[in-house]
Amino acid sequence: MEDVWIVLTTFDDEDVALQVARDLLALRLVACVNLLPGATSLYYWKGDLCEEKEVVLLIKTTCEKYPELETVLKQKHPYDEPELLAFPVHAGSEGYLGFVREAVRAPATG
Repeated sequence: MEDVWIVLTTFDDEDVALQVARDLLALRLVACVNLLPGATSLYYWKGDLCEEKEVVLLIKTTCEKYPELETVLKQKHPYDEPELLAFPVHAGSEGYLGFVREAVRAPATG
């Protein structure tokens, strides 16, 4: 099961996040992306306390596709240092896990 991963990232612009999600799907690097707008992120950046509205992306992919996914996200992401966290899935519905595996094996559309 741990070949399926969930990747977390954030964007400051919902339209940009949506376009990046579409690009990732077209490249077949991901099976599904959930955009969760309305997040408030608080963090220190270069010594300053920041409070920003962001869109959280929950991305479903596989361990095999992660290196290319990371490369593409870093190229398309507007942040200097984007949040990219990847978590292996330890358990889940076999049907859904199969969907993820199959979706990233299909030929790219873009």
